[in-house]
Amino acid sequence: MRLITRSDVQQSISMRDAVEVVKGAFKELSAGRADIPLRIALPQPKREGVTLFMPGYLSDSESLAIKVVSVHNRNAERNLPRINAIVIVIDPATGQPIAAIEGGYLTALRTGAASGAATDLLARRDAEVAAIIGAGVQARTQLLAVAAVRPIKQFRIYARHRKSVEEMIAEMRPQLEPSIELFPADSPSQAVREALVICAATTSSTPVFDGADLRSGAHVNGAGSYKPEMQEIDCKTLERASKIVVDSREGALAEAGDLLVAIERGKIQSSDIYAEIGEIAAGLKPGRESDDEITYFKSVGNAAQDAAIAQAIYQRALRDNLGIEIDLSK
Repeated sequence: MRLITRSDVQQSISMRDAVEVVKGAFKELSAGRADIPLRIALPQPKREGVTLFMPGYLSDSESLAIKVVSVHNRNAERNLPRINAIVIVIDPATGQPIAAIEGGYLTALRTGAASGAATDLLARRDAEVAAIIGAGVQARTQLLAVAAVRPIKQFRIYARHRKSVEEMIAEMRPQLEPSIELFPADSPSQAVREALVICAATTSSTPVFDGADLRSGAHVNGAGSYKPEMQEIDCKTLERASKIVVDSREGALAEAGDLLVAIERGKIQSSDIYAEIGEIAAGLKPGRESDDEITYFKSVGNAAQDAAIAQAIYQRALRDNLGIEIDLSK
């Protein structure tokens, strides 16, 4: 078994490559060539945490893996990451575990890549201003993914704590082209008003911006909320969207609070979901069809992404001799 650390993951695959890997995973998922059970959640309410078990198998790419991920909201008090995870890659031919990969960054990477794929398929080609709501690990990979697929000249970043935004800007600036401006917004409205791509990557249970502030032609990625009671994106955004796109219909209608709250309030219907992103990636349905339409992509996260990215990382680790090989049988 090969042990692959966070730094190994970061060295092994670029965001642009991750976007293409995730597109492929979404195609397999929507074509019915992936076996992805709904994730199992084990809450630890006294600890304000939950542990999720996410197995997945993609038959075309022969990607088989299971991710165990814990989300503990009080970890900030301990100076620990809120999200901790490990991904076990399994050889589908033999059933042998062949890799254990640090899953915290892998999760952020594949979540960012999902938004990157949606942005590539749904956002205007001339998008030069983007907004990032949130300043955590997920927000960082959202930024990298959007920059990988669109000619962004300015990112407007908003979070409740200005210090977090400043820390994010300091960390991300060296990873971007010098011509890209990172602007700390004073409010959600200032962040989204002129943006043609908006990414929400927070742990908020209430909407993080007003959908009335969206400009014509905007594309919105909702990446943060993952439980039915979490509504990161407001009903107004969904009402204005000409295309509501999800990673998985089944997953979205079970877990996406943004959609479930809007459906419960009668603002939209489940039939208003236009497509899975894999259907658009495969060319079965068109993506953006005019410069004026507002589009929305909701990702609750799917084990297809984890399995595909984990397999790609493992193959690159073998190629580049990253990680440490151990023999578990001894």
